[in-house]
Amino acid sequence: MTSRSVTHPAASAMLRDFASLAKPRITLMVVITAAGGMFLAPGSVPLVTALAMLATTAAVVAGANSLNCWLERDSDRFMTRTMDRPLPAGRMQPKVAMAFGATLGLMAVPLLTVLVNPMTGALGALALVSYVAVYPPMKQRSSIALLVGAVPGALPPLMGWTASTGTIDAPGLVLFGILFLWQVPHFLAISIYRQSEYERAGLKTLPSERGLPAAKVQAFLYTGALVICTVLLYTFRVAGPIYLAAAIVLGLVFLVVAARGFRIEEREATDKWAKKLFVTSLLYLTILFAALMLDAIVL
Repeated sequence: MTSRSVTHPAASAMLRDFASLAKPRITLMVVITAAGGMFLAPGSVPLVTALAMLATTAAVVAGANSLNCWLERDSDRFMTRTMDRPLPAGRMQPKVAMAFGATLGLMAVPLLTVLVNPMTGALGALALVSYVAVYPPMKQRSSIALLVGAVPGALPPLMGWTASTGTIDAPGLVLFGILFLWQVPHFLAISIYRQSEYERAGLKTLPSERGLPAAKVQAFLYTGALVICTVLLYTFRVAGPIYLAAAIVLGLVFLVVAARGFRIEEREATDKWAKKLFVTSLLYLTILFAALMLDAIVL
């Protein structure tokens, strides 16, 4: 009786820690965008292939996230949002997290290649390698790491597209571009209002390297480029008028919020604006993809 009452909570806690390594919210978002790319692509994907694509993609992402947590366990101790993760909190041995992530990644990429197609498998491998081998060390050297890290984050919808077509086409690249460009103002907002934490962790960000004015300019410019990129889906006839109207309205709102940063100089007000930009970016992407799906279903 006593043994069961102790073992069960311990096992549950261990499972929660493994789930935390995989970052389930990020993994779910990736699966949704990958499914979106597959849904929008021409042709049809057999149900078994589609399920295999989503499952193996989720495994690639979970493995990459776990290995990223293993690599960044020391810097994570200095940041509020990461200090309670299993490794910096001391609840898990680093070698366990490393083995978990490596197993997922090394199993998922070959399965993705065999069960879906070689192109999608290659993109999955690129996402895994860039997020694990390139992105973490670069974060300690240059703020350009933001752009490097945006590549694996933008690949899932392109992977969904290639799962259906087997090739990289212009509309698939536009889907990649939307996710890539969106990540810049999204993560710049985080790096602004958590600037002190990143500096304590020894990570390079644009606000720290080039100052807040430069970060605000970059956030605005990339948001503008994002708005233009979203319209291209209509140009390539992947989306229709419902999506186009939503893309324009949402884009203008996002641009207005980004532009308001230029009028703010006080640090406290800047942090407040950055948090608003962050929330706006989340709402923007959610509603944009909802409109894209609605447009595809209705039309």
